[in-house]
Amino acid sequence: MKLIRFKKAQEKIAMGFLSYIPSEKMLRKLQETVQQYICDEHWQLFLYKELEDYIGLIGVEVNDEARTYTVQHVSLNPSFRGEGIGFKMLKELQNIYPGYRCQSTDFTEPFIASCLRKEEGADR
Repeated sequence: MKLIRFKKAQEKIAMGFLSYIPSEKMLRKLQETVQQYICDEHWQLFLYKELEDYIGLIGVEVNDEARTYTVQHVSLNPSFRGEGIGFKMLKELQNIYPGYRCQSTDFTEPFIASCLRKEEGADR
């Protein structure tokens, strides 16, 4: 598994990845988002690591009662885009939250939909 649960010591790394997201570019918004993941136990942030490098991030809001997790944020180093890493991150989330249903926001819906199409293609 290459997804690593975010720790406060990785705050600058997380902010760097979040800054790739258009709605998160302003410093104040970045700080608020990271604080949401630090302070709210239902919001979980994961960093994706290959060898020694962090290359992506995915954040979810978990609803244990409904057995769902909503992908709130997803970001990759631009050098690694188009390599299926986002799909790998989603697959690892399924292992972290077995029996939970994945949901998306308006922002993450195109990403989730493309990953589902990729998965359907792999199943054929």
